[in-house]
Formats: sequence, structure tokens, C-alpha cells
Amino acid sequence: MSAVDGKGASTGSAPARLPSLTGLRAFAALLVFLTHILWYTTLIQGETGDDLRDKFTLSGSYGVGFFFILSGFVLTWTARSDDTAPSFWRRRLAKIGPMHVVTFALAAILVVSTDRPTRTVDWIAAATMQQAWFPSVETSAAVNGVAWSLCCEFFFYLMFPALLPLLRRIRDEWLWPALGVVVLLIAGAFLIGTYVVSDQPRLLAFSVSGELSFKQVWFVYFFPPVRALEFVLGILLARVVAAGRWPRISLVPAFVLAVAGYVIALYEPYLAGSAGLATIWTAPLIAAAATADRRQTASVFRNRTVVFLGEISFAFYMVHWITIVTTAELLGTRTFSLGVGTLMSLGVLVAAGAIATVLYLCVERPLVRRFGRHRPGGAGVPLIHQPAPPVEAGSAR
Repeated sequence: MSAVDGKGASTGSAPARLPSLTGLRAFAALLVFLTHILWYTTLIQGETGDDLRDKFTLSGSYGVGFFFILSGFVLTWTARSDDTAPSFWRRRLAKIGPMHVVTFALAAILVVSTDRPTRTVDWIAAATMQQAWFPSVETSAAVNGVAWSLCCEFFFYLMFPALLPLLRRIRDEWLWPALGVVVLLIAGAFLIGTYVVSDQPRLLAFSVSGELSFKQVWFVYFFPPVRALEFVLGILLARVVAAGRWPRISLVPAFVLAVAGYVIALYEPYLAGSAGLATIWTAPLIAAAATADRRQTASVFRNRTVVFLGEISFAFYMVHWITIVTTAELLGTRTFSLGVGTLMSLGVLVAAGAIATVLYLCVERPLVRRFGRHRPGGAGVPLIHQPAPPVEAGSAR
């Protein structure tokens, strides 16, 4: 999952925040929660449960793809002319490292207490945020099942100091063609996963049971270089908005477009609907939200409560799977009426939110403030070699 929190402008000027992007993170995290609560627990069963699982089977992947695009957008938007690769890497590690350590420990307790089969390679890969590189369902989802996205983010962060100077060389008039090329590459990854990667042995899980191999799913959904295409899309999108070349699409039609994109994904082949080819529909919403904050036009995502929920969304993402699986272990195979199951699902949501709030206030925020601050004048090659055009910068966790 994207976990971005950048401050400062490439010009060194005082930044303007992008609270709407922070608020949107709360909705993306909720999408991930909905997929997991429906698939990992027996709280909502019967025809209603089956219907909801069908409708929200891809909501988690849609939310994760949104985070990947958002990560590239915000890191580009907040890049400083006096920043260096070591300074950037230190701040990113301060952001994701402590939360990973704490939630890894919590998930490890769950794994041990439930005797979940976990090999040594699984433990090592999960602990070092390298699990998504392994085309193995056991390793990719080892320990804390959602932490594979941190492996992708870790890869993005390592590549960003090289990617940003390269992509900044693209002239403004070529930004839209460049975006088109990235979309074509994302489509190409889907075609490779479908027709080149082996479809054997077939995966017996979720809605793809018996239709695809895990290697096909892994290549499109987990493999960091493939998911990096969405990150690059976010970088280019930030440049388009900063250059004033984004069309005047307001938040409402952009939101409707994102919802329509999800509906389309439900009817696409799984490999198309579960990763980048689907989540490119969220890119206009990111651009529209950033534009709304720049121009100070109306935005429901700028609401103070929504923004706070966005601020705790990284902690929520990292702990919600643990909360859900713990609930599933306690409930066993028991089933409930629709009303009771719904109330209990809301209870799990509230519990995960409460734990996330504690982790955010006691772990993430204080450690980011202590170790994640920008310190100008550090050693290393600047990320931006020439001053960028004056644009507002922001923060969107």
C-alpha cells in the first residue's frame, strides 16, 4: 500500500497541503477492508453474502492500485530541489519501517498461535519486505497478508531517485503521449500474464478458483516491476497537473468515472480487473482532487474527519487484516443472521480503526516527526537538478 507523506515544494517554498488526497485514502482503505471482511469471515452468509462477495471481490485490489498511483503522484508533487536520495530513503523508511515492525510482530503472534504453515523463507521475506518477489502464494502473503504491497512500495522508493530525473526530462507537450505509453505497457503486462505466463497449476482460491495459475496472478498483481507502472503513471500525472495540462474535470464526474471503472472491472477478465488496467480509472480522481485543493474549490474529501481517517489509513491498512483474521479464528465456522453479521462486521471495522488510531498516534506520527523530517544540505546527488516551475506542493498520506 502506498504510504506517502511528503512536505515541501521543489522550489523550497512553503507547501500547500492536498487534504482531499488524504481524505481519499480513507475510502481506498475501506475498499480493501470490504474485500477481506467478506472473504475471510463467515459474518455475512447466504445469498446476500454471495452477492456482496461478487460485488466487492475486486474492491481491495482497486484500492491498492489507487494507492500505488497516489504514491507516485504525491512523491513527485512534493519533491524538493535540495533533496537527495539518502535523505529521501531515510524519510521513507521512517514512514513505513516502524509500522511494519509492529504489525509484523502482531501478525507473527497470530501465525504462531494458529499454527499457520510458514516456512523460514516466508518469515525472512516478510520481515525484510521482499515477499512480493516470490511467485509463491505462501510467501507473497506470508505473516501479515497485506504487507506484500510494502514490498512494492519499497521497490518504488528505491527507484524514485532514478525515475524522477529521467521523467522530468519529458517536455510538457509530450506528457500526455508518455501517459499513453504507460497505459499501453500496463495493458501489455495483462496480455503477458494471460498468454505468456503458464496457467498451470490452477489456483484454487477466491473468485479465480480453477481459472488461473498463481504465477499469472502474481505477475500482474504482486510483481513489483509490473506494479511500478502505476507508480510511474502517478509521477507523470503529477507533472501533467503541475504543468496546467489537466482538463477541467471536477471531482463529481471524476468520482463517477472511478466508480464506473470499478463496475467495468467486475466484467473484465480477472487479470485485467484486479490490477493496473482497472485502477487507471482512479487516476482522474487523483488529478481532480489535487486540482480542487490547488484552486480551493469544494471538496467533500477535505472534511476534517475524513482527512483524519485518511491520516490513519496506513496504520489501518497494516492492522485490519490481522483484526479480521483474528475475528475469523475466534468465530470458527459459526454463522449469523444478516443483521447480527452486519453489526459484527461494523464492530470489526471500528476495532481495526481504534487500533490504527493508537498505532498512528503512538508509533507512526511521533517517529515520522523524529526521523522523517527533511534536512536540507545532506550529502548526495539532488533529486531535482534544476529548479522546477513554481507549483503548490502538498501532503497526502
